[in-house]
Amino acid sequence: MVTVIVFRRYCRKPEAVRRKGLSTHGHQRYRCENCKRTFQLDYTRRACQPGIKEQVIDMALNGSGIWDTAPLLRINMNTVMSTLKKKPKPSAP
Repeated sequence: MVTVIVFRRYCRKPEAVRRKGLSTHGHQRYRCENCKRTFQLDYTRRACQPGIKEQVIDMALNGSGIWDTAPLLRINMNTVMSTLKKKPKPSAP
């Protein structure tokens, strides 16, 4: 039997993570018992992967346009625009 340690995507701790069914594309979903959020380890769409939205914001602050950012990160231009229009969430201390 193989044990895979699953870290919470937001909390980064392996405790209190439970399996919670499958996504529509067949990937295993997990649920954090503390913060009640669900997440996956493998995503079908590249825009949902961790770190992509931060890269979009960093590239925009460094002067890259939408037409430069979307092909470089291999995501849709509408995703880039909606990411830049949203207000950033305040980081928890």
